[in-house]
Amino acid sequence: MKRGLILVAVGVGLNLLGYSIKRNAFEDYGWAMILGTLSFGIGFVSIFYSFVRKVEYKGIIEERAVEAEKKEQRENDLNESDNSASVPAQP
Repeated sequence: MKRGLILVAVGVGLNLLGYSIKRNAFEDYGWAMILGTLSFGIGFVSIFYSFVRKVEYKGIIEERAVEAEKKEQRENDLNESDNSASVPAQP
């Protein structure tokens, strides 16, 4: 996420530099704008990917918690049925 934010900031800075160079009527402004656009794009994709990974990770953790709860419930049910079967009936 940090890398993405840094790349977005660098991209915006390079694009602003490119517009500044263009406004001052210099001819070599394209390199700054190309690098700025590429770094902005890579930074944006990086930030988006980190958000997707965080959401996916939370989903996996929740899924594992639900599975553990189901497993614990099954074990409790088995223990209860074993206990009731092992206790002899009293006359």
